Amino acid sequence: MTPFSDIREYVGLPRVTSLRLSPDGNRLVSVVQAPTPDGRSYGTSLWEIPLDGGAPHRLTRSVKGEAGVEFTASGDILFGSRRPDPQVKDPDEEVPALWLLPAAGGEARQVARRPGGIAGFAAGGPNVVFGADVLPGDEATEADRRKARQEAGISAVLHEDYPVRHWDHDLGPGEVRLFAGTLGDDRLTGVRDLTPQPGKALFHSDYAITPDGATVVANWMLNLPGGELRWLLVAIETGGDGTRRILSDQEGHDFEGPVKISPDGRLVACVRVVHADTERIPRTALWIVDLASGEGRAVGGELWPTDFAWAPDSRSLYMAADHRGRRPIFHVPADGSEPVRVTPDDGAYLSLNVACDGTLYALRGAVDRAPGPVRVTAGGEVRELASPAPRPEVPGTLREVTATADDGADLRAWLVLPPDASAESPAPLLLWIHGGPLSSWNDWSWRWNPWIMAQRGYAVLLPDPCLSTGYGQETIRRGWGDWGPRTHADLMSITDAALEAPEADATRTAAMGGSFGGYMANWIAGHTDRFQAIVAHASLWHLDQFAGTTDAAMYWQREFGAPGGERYRALSPHMSLEAVSTPMLVIHGDKDYRVPIGEGLRLWWDLRRAGVESKFLYFPDENHWVLKPGNVVVWYETMLAFLDRHVLGREWKRPESLS
Repeated sequence: MTPFSDIREYVGLPRVTSLRLSPDGNRLVSVVQAPTPDGRSYGTSLWEIPLDGGAPHRLTRSVKGEAGVEFTASGDILFGSRRPDPQVKDPDEEVPALWLLPAAGGEARQVARRPGGIAGFAAGGPNVVFGADVLPGDEATEADRRKARQEAGISAVLHEDYPVRHWDHDLGPGEVRLFAGTLGDDRLTGVRDLTPQPGKALFHSDYAITPDGATVVANWMLNLPGGELRWLLVAIETGGDGTRRILSDQEGHDFEGPVKISPDGRLVACVRVVHADTERIPRTALWIVDLASGEGRAVGGELWPTDFAWAPDSRSLYMAADHRGRRPIFHVPADGSEPVRVTPDDGAYLSLNVACDGTLYALRGAVDRAPGPVRVTAGGEVRELASPAPRPEVPGTLREVTATADDGADLRAWLVLPPDASAESPAPLLLWIHGGPLSSWNDWSWRWNPWIMAQRGYAVLLPDPCLSTGYGQETIRRGWGDWGPRTHADLMSITDAALEAPEADATRTAAMGGSFGGYMANWIAGHTDRFQAIVAHASLWHLDQFAGTTDAAMYWQREFGAPGGERYRALSPHMSLEAVSTPMLVIHGDKDYRVPIGEGLRLWWDLRRAGVESKFLYFPDENHWVLKPGNVVVWYETMLAFLDRHVLGREWKRPESLS
């Protein structure tokens, strides 16, 4: 028996989500996510991972959980939590506050609090910078004004610029501001507002503080004519009057997070993204800028950065980047010289930390390995550390599949095979299409895990078609503005190659995907009947409708043009409704603002009126993903029951979790 045999056991597994190394390189702290005691949600706690090989131990424990980890210069741990402050009698509504866990031991104490809560923080020298949601107006009356809105039952927001919501939450009426304070014995002192009246400029910003605590560097959003948005990189002196100095600003470019400042405080690293249009593809690069002069350069070549950290000498960085179905670590010189691959294995690395002696600590995952902490030498030797969360053995094997597309391009995929698959007993094949579309199947996924399917006898194909990252610009260019036809051709080619394996059964197949993968699931439904079942999660169905209602309409309209144009009609799956005959399971969450619920509702209605055999799994309280433990169980059980009915020919049985 494995955790994949019982979905509830799998859902209950703790998982490591991030790592943070202390400035002296002697302490490694992780954030661990696990179900809360009532099992209705996930909570987080902080764990320390000994670097000498000892067993990890838990540092924090509260009902509300703890999120985020930053070390102060003296080695104390800062974290965020909604836990009540024992120093305050009858506290008002619990909001996230900033807490400190002393390095010398003892109880954690609250060091900063705001009426709208604290989200994000960074420490440098004697200073701490944090973000907070603030109602415009008199700061002294903010708490009373928030209470008055609540008591009056007012939830309305008057918007005067874009955007109005993000991912799964509504923006406003407050605005994110940055505050700075000096860490005293008990609390932050001298707290000051660094960004008065920023509007929505910081709603989706990352920031960092220099080692001496004198300057904070942040992404800053501009609202432009025509609904366009652009992100700059700005520097703000923590002891000044809030004056911003622009470090990087280029028309047609965004300077996004994460933001990392070199150990010597001279250089800033972030991600520069070139705005795409109907002909030009997006290009993402690691961007280095001199904090004093503002001179910048792109480094790392065509690598697609995911995470990065400065080397101790401040002359280079270590970067994790998608690369042919893996996510290795590369050593990237800050002068623009060629990057050098460090890790030679199939791992996918994240949460990079570099010690003073150049040793790296990171989370290493893979398609067949849950993420866990590792130590990486400069020469690329990888050693696993004791993990505060289990790393279960997977049921089956992983194989790489390659193919040649109809236009001659090279294609590749991972093929998950169940343990009992053989030429004598081939497994039904499930084509699972990744989202993005600028993404790659290269890491473990807790949300969409193919090993649950393998445990139940399915072979799972995880392809990287056109638009996938880690294969150079040409792979993206092949599918840009041609989502459906080009990607469909790639997917059919790699599926044909996978079905040449004697362990895969070509007579029993299904396709599924989420987000862009859901779009492709819908496209496949209208352009082939080779599959016995199709599952579309958080899927795009009516492109013109989607492009104006998603939370970042400007991004998609760069690729597709003005709403109502020819590209929308040519690439919208709903135009092929009359050709859909394959049974479909539609899945959507009502709090999904990236692909709004209207897509799922319209798809469901269209399938019903067209007489296509279909079901609609609806989550009123989930976003683009399905995150609550109970709903995750429902998601897997319903999907499996649907596939079993149409692929394996079993009688439909309503999942127990829905009874």
